[in-house]
Amino acid sequence: MTQLHTILKKLIRNSASRTKYTVAIIGMSIAVFLLLTAIQIQVDYNQLLNSKSSRDSIANFLVINKILTDANMGNSTLEDSIVNDIRQQPFTEAIGMLTPSKFKASIQSNSSHFPFYTDISFESVPSEFIDVADAAWTWNEQAEYVPIIIPTFFLDMYNFQFSLSQNLPQLTPAIVKMIVFKVNIYGSTGTATFNGKIVGFSDRISSMLVPQEFMQWGNSKFATKQSGNASRMIIRTKDPGNPKLADYLSKHQLATDADKTRFSKYRKVVDAVVVISGITGGLMLAFALLVFSLFIQLTIASCKEEIRLLIILGASPQQLAKFIFKQFYPANIWMVFVAILGVTILQYFIHQLLAAQHIVLTSFTSIYTLLSALLLLFVLWWVNRNSIRHSIYSKIN
Repeated sequence: MTQLHTILKKLIRNSASRTKYTVAIIGMSIAVFLLLTAIQIQVDYNQLLNSKSSRDSIANFLVINKILTDANMGNSTLEDSIVNDIRQQPFTEAIGMLTPSKFKASIQSNSSHFPFYTDISFESVPSEFIDVADAAWTWNEQAEYVPIIIPTFFLDMYNFQFSLSQNLPQLTPAIVKMIVFKVNIYGSTGTATFNGKIVGFSDRISSMLVPQEFMQWGNSKFATKQSGNASRMIIRTKDPGNPKLADYLSKHQLATDADKTRFSKYRKVVDAVVVISGITGGLMLAFALLVFSLFIQLTIASCKEEIRLLIILGASPQQLAKFIFKQFYPANIWMVFVAILGVTILQYFIHQLLAAQHIVLTSFTSIYTLLSALLLLFVLWWVNRNSIRHSIYSKIN
């Protein structure tokens, strides 16, 4: 048996071109590396989009309204059909309607040291869509005050624009929450005045919010026009940068905060890059497998007479195929191992790079990438085995 193996090694060494063999291995290594890298990039991409540490409680909520045009001016309410359609879309996790006030209202200061008065309008929204946690977010007619949530940029506008032009003091959020305002409601039945307090600041919804109980009471008592459908809604979505979401809004003439959906165009580019990388790796792998198979077949073909002689002397085809397989397949194992090592180093480098930007990404190679590597090893085993068996049996017949 040892003498047979020695003879076969000499035959393969004399028949195989070292240069061609090296080129075939390098080509397959590059193809495997590209394919595994594409898989790892896709896994990283999904982690960045969907992991709890990466999800943005502000960006994942979108306020949607119609795009106002000459055709729909004065009729910007959202029909039930479009609301139900959005509710059924795969990118929608939850949906809530922003109920507008149907009455005139104003707020003013109670103190002469801080003179302030402005007309205002309110909206209400289901509590689960509010980004301010406050146990007092409710109202009834016996309540001491009406709780109000204002957009954060309102306070910024006051502090850095309005207060400077009107010679008024600047206010911190804590001070604003201590101030009690007068809330005036006007209607055909008269005027009602309440105390109001700002209980929080929202980065999610750009309107003054009051509890739904107060909105329902005010609209039923002081509405100046008939109630109709709301003109704005808020949705919770896993991925505000989903291109399907942006395409849906554009198709149905709907608009939302462009800053929250601007990444959809970049998503399309990244998705295309990942797909192209995967296809390129797959094509290169298929081509490299073809080249490697042809290399094996040519190597066996160049020593077919010697193989026939060995079979005549007592060696079995299975024995020859098994030995030749052991000469070629281990190189494939090392090739996949090196590719995995390269992907691991690249993943750690990306992890370090993103960590500097305070973006959380695992430093380890994904289990999906490792399983793909095992699948590739099986494919390479199958191709090598069948190529060698086919070549040997075809040469002895």
